[in-house]
Parts: sequence; C-alpha cells; structure tokens
Amino acid sequence: MLRTDKTSKQIFEDWQANPRLPAFGMGERVCLVNVDFQRRYTDTVTFSSAYDGHPDQLTLTNRLSAAVRGMGMPVVWTYVAYLPDGRDCGLWGVRSKSPMALQNVGHDSPQAEIDARMDVDRERDLILHKRMASAFFETHLPSFLIFNRIDTLIVTGGATSGCVRATVVDAMSNGYRVIVPEECVTDREEGAHYATLYDIAFKYGDVPPAARVLDDLAKLAARHARNADAA
Repeated sequence: MLRTDKTSKQIFEDWQANPRLPAFGMGERVCLVNVDFQRRYTDTVTFSSAYDGHPDQLTLTNRLSAAVRGMGMPVVWTYVAYLPDGRDCGLWGVRSKSPMALQNVGHDSPQAEIDARMDVDRERDLILHKRMASAFFETHLPSFLIFNRIDTLIVTGGATSGCVRATVVDAMSNGYRVIVPEECVTDREEGAHYATLYDIAFKYGDVPPAARVLDDLAKLAARHARNADAA
C-alpha cells in the first residue's frame, strides 16, 4: 500500500494535472443520469440529511440536461423512496430508528420530491424510482439504455461516494463509457468526495470539468446535424 501525506483532494488534483491513463471519451449516443436530486439531499434549509455542493452544481446540471434533451437523447432523474413500513429498504433500513432514517422516506414524502430548482421535463424525461445505491439495481434502466442505443452515460448528483459511485461502477461494468462532470456531483464529506473522484478517474470513467462536457456535447450535436444533412 502506497502511503502519502497528501489529502484526497490533492491526490485528485495531481491526477487532473497529470493523468496516467487516456480518457475513455464520449461516444455517439449519450444519456444523462441525474442521481437523487431530491430534497432529502438538496434542501439544506429543511432537512438535516442534505448537503451543499459546488455553487453551480444545479445550474450546470440543468444546462447538461437541456443539451442532452436538445439532441433528442434521454435524461433520467433518479430518486429513492420506500413503502410506508420501509420493508423494501432492505439492510439499509436496519441500522437506524431515527425519524430521518432512509427507510422512512415514503413515495409521498417531501424528502422524495425532486428539487424544484431542477429543470425536469416531465413529458420527456424518465423519472426513475430506485431502492438501492445504483440506478441499475432492480430498475429498468438497462433495457431503457439498450432501447435508446446508448453508449455513454453522463452521471451527476450525489452522494459522490455512494449512489453516484455505485451507478458509475455498474455503468462501466455493463459496457458504457462514463463521464462525471466534476462540479455536478457532491458529497457530505470532502475527503470521501475527492477520494471517489480520484477512484472513478483512475478506474471507471472520465471526470472532466462540466464546461468541457458541455463543449463535447455541442460538438456531438453538430456532428449529428452534419450527418443528418449528408443523409
């Protein structure tokens, strides 16, 4: 085991400055998966379970959503919620009896509501209920991606070390390129956040600035438009 006195943020920034592996890159068909932008995790005024991220996280995620949607490609919003007695929460629901424990988030709970600051197109976007960390686990996301011929997932949301990481690992394991715009994910703790970003960048996907992802989406849209004109 390598030892260092550097913080996880410094280790991630070292990787950004001098990556030792090439990027996976963006493919031709993208899906944006916005993980758990529900009030339980975003509404810091109301819920003790919520936490702040980058000041532009929500705005940049909305811009990414508009860009992907504008190409006629899918945008997914996940949320977690459970039956009234929480029995479908599984082992996640056995360690705490607090009123704020995860198993107490019902489908009609304000904690399950997607934050009103997010630009959700409820006529076109997929609102995906999940019970566990990964957006893939026991959901129809795999068949949805196959039907839409997706080869690349852009993943935003939180927590970086939890549901984002689980979704990223499952996406890569299922053969998808993965892109995590750095400013668009967040965590309760800085150490866990940057340690996970480093881990994703080293093993599972690309972690570029959101501006670069937006630029790559614009280039992809232009390429698709040229191909359509040529056809």
